[in-house]
Amino acid sequence: MDSLSQLALGAAVGIAVMGRRTAVWKAALWGGVCGTLPDLDAFVDHGDPVSNMTLHRTESHALFYQTLLAPLLAGLIAKLHRETDRFRGWWAAVWLALVTHPLLDWMTVYGTQLGLPFTDHPYGVGSVFIIDPLYTVPLLIGVGVAMARRNPAGWRWNAAGLVLSTAYLGWGVAAQQHVDSVVRASLQTQGLQAERLLVTPTPFNTVLWRIVAITPEGYSEAYHSLLDEDHEVRFEPHARGEALWRDLRGNPAAERMAWFTHGFFKLSEQDGELRIADLRMGMEPHYSFSFVVARRAPGGVEAVTPRHIEMRPDLRQGLSWLWRRAAGEPLPPPR
Repeated sequence: MDSLSQLALGAAVGIAVMGRRTAVWKAALWGGVCGTLPDLDAFVDHGDPVSNMTLHRTESHALFYQTLLAPLLAGLIAKLHRETDRFRGWWAAVWLALVTHPLLDWMTVYGTQLGLPFTDHPYGVGSVFIIDPLYTVPLLIGVGVAMARRNPAGWRWNAAGLVLSTAYLGWGVAAQQHVDSVVRASLQTQGLQAERLLVTPTPFNTVLWRIVAITPEGYSEAYHSLLDEDHEVRFEPHARGEALWRDLRGNPAAERMAWFTHGFFKLSEQDGELRIADLRMGMEPHYSFSFVVARRAPGGVEAVTPRHIEMRPDLRQGLSWLWRRAAGEPLPPPR
């Protein structure tokens, strides 16, 4: 999730655990710091954009390493505030603020390697968008009221924020499963075969869902709103560039992208440059993570240092379509 959401979640957790044992501002401050701490790995440069993408949310987001780090951080905080008698409370607060960060990231589609060092599998439920105000706002309100009142009534507001935001995550999973069933029924009705199926929300909401189906012919993209009157999902087919995989097999960046995206990628060639794009984030033809990974040369295809390709859609047009399509209007996506 975005940094503001992680900060708010960490602060809310800190207040829930330590709000009655120390000053509320201390609980919120250190909860927020620990809730944000794992994302400092985004500032580490691993040498190329594909490595930077796929090595984000790794060791700093691993539950095992966070569990080892928690008592050390808690000890420093307790000593700083001369509250060593409350070490156990700080330990619980720090640990919960740390581990709720990757667990929240797990709900997005990106991929979080929270099982390191035992597995490097990038886990992702994909039931909430990386930025969703309906998740974040209850946390911000609860933390704000708790810090302003500094009494049991304020702590109840903070607890309510945690309950509402967690319930919203549960709603996202339930909505995703509902849309998945609608999509599978449409695939069967239309006689379409999907080797892999992705159902994930569009930006800032859990009403309009984007569907990507990997098919033997390429991939198909579709959208379904919970407010659609027609439950028949209409798929738009696209070429996936599978023939280019022969040229890219063994290319480290391409192989890593294929693994990290769980097979939800497409290949293309432009001006002799071979590109790979993550189909999970963005919309056709604009994808957040698209990279040049090789080029044509006299002797064949040679790997290059990966280069990120900026693919920015028209924001105003996209947002206008998003709200109207979420409301149930059967509009084609902007291209």
